[in-house]
Amino acid sequence: MENKKQLFVAIAGNIGAGKTTLTRLLSEKLGWRAYYEKVIDNPYLSDFYDDMNRWSFHLQIFFLSHRFKSQKEISDWPNSCIQDRSIYEDVEIFATTLYKNRNMSKVDFENYSELFSIMVTYLRKPDLIIYLETPVDQLVERILKRGRDYERTIDPNYLKQLNDAYDQWINRAEKSGFKVLRINTTNKNFEENNDDLTSVINFIKDMENQAWLNVD
Repeated sequence: MENKKQLFVAIAGNIGAGKTTLTRLLSEKLGWRAYYEKVIDNPYLSDFYDDMNRWSFHLQIFFLSHRFKSQKEISDWPNSCIQDRSIYEDVEIFATTLYKNRNMSKVDFENYSELFSIMVTYLRKPDLIIYLETPVDQLVERILKRGRDYERTIDPNYLKQLNDAYDQWINRAEKSGFKVLRINTTNKNFEENNDDLTSVINFIKDMENQAWLNVD
């Protein structure tokens, strides 16, 4: 069907959950534009994991700036697209957890949150958030497997705190009207198991068709 509604899908999940892989695969299969998180050439990440207290605000501002640029492009993009991590996760998950752990000061957190609140009023909301739920032991395994030096020192307790923050945020997001697809990735392999990927693609295609049928 040529006149399907154009969708904006965001992939959400903890560090090592498989967001980038799923974003790439869906982009390839659906022919959608992909927007990726700025990780490899991020100038703050290595310093951040060495000293979270000193670099947390700098890192979060860097991510927020990059994500806002991407989501502004998404808002202007006329066709369907998919994003590796949404802008909401920056404040709801990472900045909040850093603040609770006293790795970000109150004044920095309040200024950051105010900036975020202003930014999101100008942006298109995702039509669908795909939340990849992954237990901490698998996150650690995947993080070590991909071999980024600066990630090897990530504390599993920090990952658990992030998982808890994700669960709380997703519950709030659903109650506030966001459409969410939760996927437990414990026994999923989107790259090697075609059925795992196909089930996600079919969900999105059904959503496209339903959206189109509901257009007046």
